[in-house]
Amino acid sequence: MNKYRNTNAANTTKTYNKHEIENPTNNIYEAISIIAKRSSQINSEIKKELHDKLDEFATHNDSLEEIFENKEQIEVSRFYEKLPKPYAIAVQEWIDNKIYFRDTESESEQ
Repeated sequence: MNKYRNTNAANTTKTYNKHEIENPTNNIYEAISIIAKRSSQINSEIKKELHDKLDEFATHNDSLEEIFENKEQIEVSRFYEKLPKPYAIAVQEWIDNKIYFRDTESESEQ
């Protein structure tokens, strides 16, 4: 259903060791920038997947009187609400060395 279902990212706020975060780049600001970009990508993927699933339940009526409560639609929404936040998934991917990045500045100097 979702590739982020089995992530071991924290569901709540967690304090991380600064050195663990900055270690791959030796620059905390660069590391946070990379994590933020990955978080945006994850957020976009989750949002698109959710909208695609909810579109399956969409009824295209112009009448506001005919609003049905769909149990499956509610379950899909609850599943996505319970997922860890995109930033938590991105931080966990960073710590697990699952994010590919490269330093374009050092490449251009060579």
